[in-house]
Amino acid sequence: MDPLVTPSTLDAWRRLPPWVQDPLSIAIATARGERVPPPPRLRDARVRLMIAPANYAGQGFRWARAVEANPDVAAMNMVYDSINPFGYPADYPVPGRIAGHSHRWQRNQLEALRTGFTHMLIEAEMKPLGSMLGGDVLAQARAIRDGGVRIGMICHGSDARLPSRHAAADEWSPFHNDDWVPVAQLEAVVQGNLDVLAELAAPTFVSTPGLLLDVPTAHLLPVVIDPEAWATTAPVLERDRPRVVHVPSNPLVKGTAEITPVLERLHADGVIEYVSVSGVGHAEMPAIFAGADIVVDQFRLGDYGVAACEAMAAGRLVVSHVSEQAREAVCAETGQDLPIAQATIASLETALRGILEDRMSWRAYAARGPAFVRAVHDGAASRRVLEQRFLFSD
Repeated sequence: MDPLVTPSTLDAWRRLPPWVQDPLSIAIATARGERVPPPPRLRDARVRLMIAPANYAGQGFRWARAVEANPDVAAMNMVYDSINPFGYPADYPVPGRIAGHSHRWQRNQLEALRTGFTHMLIEAEMKPLGSMLGGDVLAQARAIRDGGVRIGMICHGSDARLPSRHAAADEWSPFHNDDWVPVAQLEAVVQGNLDVLAELAAPTFVSTPGLLLDVPTAHLLPVVIDPEAWATTAPVLERDRPRVVHVPSNPLVKGTAEITPVLERLHADGVIEYVSVSGVGHAEMPAIFAGADIVVDQFRLGDYGVAACEAMAAGRLVVSHVSEQAREAVCAETGQDLPIAQATIASLETALRGILEDRMSWRAYAARGPAFVRAVHDGAASRRVLEQRFLFSD
């Protein structure tokens, strides 16, 4: 947050009418070197796809690259820079102030989408036209669709994971209390997003299999990573004390507070070497995973995502809580069994000790990871899903 912005000034700002906010915001943007970007354009192709505006974990950019493997498809992604703090690559970054307050950009963006694109995937039920049409994502999607663009929706996670449903289904859910987020508020937001999906009735995709419980009409659109960036020949489970790595990128969701005492006790007893990784850039993570034997991922959501894929691509043994529903969905959608060792917060110590007692079997289990990632998460499977379910379907 800008150091000059305090809760009181922020509240005062929000009370200003748009006719005051808009010119002030544009003046601030101009003073900071932010400009209205030119309208997005793609090469001529049978299908011209825009993916916008979230780009969480760089997935919008990677899905765009995946579908461009088809020569009949041109694609690009857009992101508001205000929600891209880690600087994931994007084809068309837009300053947040510009999107929120420049009526010129909003008009130009709508016109560019209507005239230059055939398809659009809207991520996380977020508004792709800034504050246009009152910032109503449903109205914006309809305005784009009315211009002849086929609309689809992508759910990423917390935007569509209904807290009440998740808490009822999983004893380890982070939604049993307000430690992570105010659950009642999130429930209302997510229910609103689910209502948007139902009202729009567009082809819908989810990036992780657990979300199929919340959006049962959706199709799984696997996250995409570059397997070669994580590939390593480093051995697994050959040390006397296996190195166990945990990356608490979102501690409350990953169950970090609950699993840390277990891992620290095993470390103190000489059973494992426990390494907690924080404050490290993404570019350094391949080397960190290559130096690990076991990657302990997350224990609250019952799902898996990009980090687990990266660790599997490195051939590390991933231990995490992934529900039977998520595992069965992966198999049903891809024909592949998910090679993530199952454990809960309660069973983690038992699981780790069991792994060390049967290293040969678990070494072979970890060795399945790179092939699984190449089959499901290198972009080809995602391209096929979009081709069959959206880009070339009726």
